[in-house]
Amino acid sequence: MTRPITGRRVLWRAVTRNRRRLGAGTGLISLHQVCESLVPILIGVIVDQAIGPGDGGALLLWVAAMAALFTALTMCYRFGARQLMIAIADEAHTLRVEVASKILHPRGIRTDRRAGDLLTVAVNDTDNTSYLLDYVPRVAGAVTATAVSAVALLVIDVQLGLAVLIGTPVVLVALQAATPLITRRVAEQQELAGEATSLAANVVSGVRPLRGIGAEGAAARRYDEVSRRSLRAALRAARTQGGYLSASMSSGALLACGVAILAGWFALNGRITVGELITVIGLAQFLMEPIGLLAVVPGWVAEARASADRVAGVLDAEPLLPEGTEEVAGPSGLELRTLRYGPLDGVDLRVRPGEFVGVVPHRAADGEALVKILSGQVAPEEYEGGVLVGGAHLSRLTPADARRVMLVEPHLTDLFTGTVEENVTAGGPLDEAALEASAAGQVVSAHPDGLAHLVAERGASLSGGQRQRLALARALMARPPILVMHDPTTAVDAVTEHEIARGLRALRGTGELTTVVVTSSPALLAMTDRVVVLDGGRVAAEGTHADLAVTDDDYNRAVLR
Repeated sequence: MTRPITGRRVLWRAVTRNRRRLGAGTGLISLHQVCESLVPILIGVIVDQAIGPGDGGALLLWVAAMAALFTALTMCYRFGARQLMIAIADEAHTLRVEVASKILHPRGIRTDRRAGDLLTVAVNDTDNTSYLLDYVPRVAGAVTATAVSAVALLVIDVQLGLAVLIGTPVVLVALQAATPLITRRVAEQQELAGEATSLAANVVSGVRPLRGIGAEGAAARRYDEVSRRSLRAALRAARTQGGYLSASMSSGALLACGVAILAGWFALNGRITVGELITVIGLAQFLMEPIGLLAVVPGWVAEARASADRVAGVLDAEPLLPEGTEEVAGPSGLELRTLRYGPLDGVDLRVRPGEFVGVVPHRAADGEALVKILSGQVAPEEYEGGVLVGGAHLSRLTPADARRVMLVEPHLTDLFTGTVEENVTAGGPLDEAALEASAAGQVVSAHPDGLAHLVAERGASLSGGQRQRLALARALMARPPILVMHDPTTAVDAVTEHEIARGLRALRGTGELTTVVVTSSPALLAMTDRVVVLDGGRVAAEGTHADLAVTDDDYNRAVLR
């Protein structure tokens, strides 16, 4: 049985797979801290051995030693930091690829996170998790610096050394009590930030329809509410971390000041020399940084752990669809057998190979549920009945074969940053017939640079009708044996809709290409071989568009607008 992926495991894996660079970087950073702690020690020695006796030769010798020490500490930091930055960048990239591969896997994933939140995990949380590789050498360097300083203080005076060796762990243990609270507050902040990002992405992508129905005010209020909750969570986390930082820095400073004051008292009593006093004061000041760091790092690790938990939640998500063991062997027809899911209550439908069929749902939810199942967004155990593609159950097909045979074009599709040609061909050859059948040729001719016209992210630089036509062209260029479309012409005018209907019939109405269009558009339905009407989650009527328009009043009210 595969071990579950947890946040702790994600962090441990980050350490182990970067152990070579992490080990080298940590060693060099620790050596840098040793050199840093030797600086005040060397200054004290210079005072006692050269300045006090007035020995010029000894002074030159010790100054040369000081120069060598600074050279060593500089080089150690330079090369150590280089190794660590490479490790951090590599780990962040590896995590992003793993998360993106999981999200984009053909079998899908079971998750309640929306697209914007998943994007936050793939970008921000992967970075935060990789920062653990920065915290490990910092801790190692701080511990090394504290240990070297404590040993030096023990040599100078046992009581001074014990003050550091005992005081430092006491301070750190006392501050550890706040770590769970920091973890909870940071996790809450990240969750709400992801929710706000997801909602913002949805609002931006749907701004045109929202304006069309006058709902932009409601959407803005909804985002304002979520954003304010996210802000409050961020402020709570910042207050907690700020209080922790203040307490840690204050406690470290108090400990260092206590050591310096004790050393001053010993110097007045003649227990230590002037050089040793300078060394102690220098070490006390130097120790404020590593002790403060050791106190702050648990908060940083808590933030990395919270992000690692979110990354693990995605990486450990179960596949939405089964692996699949079958392949389509026969002609590419489509059959639904007593299909029950959501509002669907026993839909029976057979589409023969090469047939062009229209599906008219009286309730929009029926069409959405049908398209959702066919597009592979619903796990097989979540619906009843069967979906057969080319005679094979959809749930038993390999995802690659299912996508090769059947393409489902949803009502809301995305365009991507790039040229018009890159969006419609998706890396394949340009099909002029598909471009004309979708009326996307009009979009190309409307811009001076034609196919080279740049499209903004999510197609924001185009109108809704232009985006819809380019998305339809992309689906038609794939030439799938089975094409399912959901309301492909709702954003175009009536003249263009009739042109698209004729183009679809000419391109896919002959031969063995099977086409299903879920729509209430009379222009599209008039071009179909057969129309199936869904009412109450079941097939309520069936016939040609012309016959149903004459015999079915409900059909007339739904279609002939």
